[in-house]
Amino acid sequence: MGWAVVIPLQVDPSVIAQGVNYVWILVVSFLIFFMQPGFALLEAGQVRAKNVGNVLMKNMTDWALGVLVYFLVGAGVATIVGGLTSPGGFDVAAAFSYIGDSGAWIDWLFGAVFAMTAATIVSGAVAERMDFRAYIVFAATITGLIYPVVQGMTWSGGLLSGSGYIGAALGVGYLDFAGATVVHMCGGIAGLVGAKMVGPRKGRFDANGDSQPIPGHSMLLAVLGTLILAFGWYGFNVGTQATVLATTESGGLEFMGAALGRVALVTTLGMGAGAVAAMIVSTSYQGKPDPLWMANGLLAGLVAVTGAVPHVTWWGGLILGALGGAIVLPAYRWTVDSLKIDDVCGVFAVHGVAGAVGTALIPVFAVSGFSGTQLAMQVIGVVVIAAWTILASAVVFAIADAAFGLRVSEEEEVEGLDVGEHGVSVYPEFVGDAGPDGALGSPTATDGGSDVRTDGGVEEDEAVEANGGDSQ
Repeated sequence: MGWAVVIPLQVDPSVIAQGVNYVWILVVSFLIFFMQPGFALLEAGQVRAKNVGNVLMKNMTDWALGVLVYFLVGAGVATIVGGLTSPGGFDVAAAFSYIGDSGAWIDWLFGAVFAMTAATIVSGAVAERMDFRAYIVFAATITGLIYPVVQGMTWSGGLLSGSGYIGAALGVGYLDFAGATVVHMCGGIAGLVGAKMVGPRKGRFDANGDSQPIPGHSMLLAVLGTLILAFGWYGFNVGTQATVLATTESGGLEFMGAALGRVALVTTLGMGAGAVAAMIVSTSYQGKPDPLWMANGLLAGLVAVTGAVPHVTWWGGLILGALGGAIVLPAYRWTVDSLKIDDVCGVFAVHGVAGAVGTALIPVFAVSGFSGTQLAMQVIGVVVIAAWTILASAVVFAIADAAFGLRVSEEEEVEGLDVGEHGVSVYPEFVGDAGPDGALGSPTATDGGSDVRTDGGVEEDEAVEANGGDSQ
């Protein structure tokens, strides 16, 4: 017969709360990391088969190199910038003290997965033609300097925060709960700058300057990547509500269910509204609903509410998500047709535009009511973050261009970056027999829907044969 002795323990409730909250932060950090394979699949599906390995290599580099740079440099830079752009001042040694402080490592990891997200967004914009060495330079710099400066101006108590110079002058701090602009707009604008400076892919524009679709090779990978990203996004948004248990004045414990519930609900409504809005807009534009545009709208809806989730009403989150999804196709068309920029995965429309609009409009749908001062702060913050990202990205890409050249040779681009840059082929069974320009593709294009078209030299039946007979 078994028996047990129960010994009552006097445990400080704050210790319990801290333990639970730390475990929560670790779990959501792992969940956010799972967005990395989501980005890899999404981008891989939207490029041609001959460039899939290069996209995968860039996504792994974003994480592997990025976490090292952010640990050794980026997190400290964020703290220093926070001090430089606020009256508080800074201490360089203290800014980097987390490196040797095991008590700070959990919080560092949570910051690192956000930095990696900003970095990996860029690879989707410059895919299929950027030199890998140049990309490494930029990946290291965005995690070590560009993103940390934005973090420093906002979340680390700097310029735009309530204690920073601009925030203190206005009497309000910049609102961006989980990084709609701090992370996503930063990455989306950096990607746009890179896509502009590296130039369009061969065949992207004809002799008259009209855009020509270059389909990616797998709608399946693109949509699966989208859904994986959506899953990881709960870690991104709900995880930023880092307090699960809080101590009360009476010495008890309080579960923060209402706060967690609002963030989860607004995230979900924004996601759904963005997808439905994009489906409606793409159907109006193309005549038929397009899976890839719906996927882009889902992501844009998530981006639009990422900064707003704890601040707005549930119906405000629904409207913001719908706005993000509705503008993603027009924003992409403007990027391609007016600016003549070949943003392969539409990262500026999905992450840049949706992030800016969703964050700027937070005061319009705020639970606490409209504030003109807060609206002014939001607009100023968007402009400041965008201006820094454009300037810094342009300088870094220019340095990489001078050092290595931003673009691969025309021969490498035609052959495919998998072979030219890495000496591998992800699909050795059929890549290489697609025609003189190496184009391959099943109908997966962000540009104008799912027409079975390539950038020249490949007839429909030839592309179908190369893709295993699936003409969709």
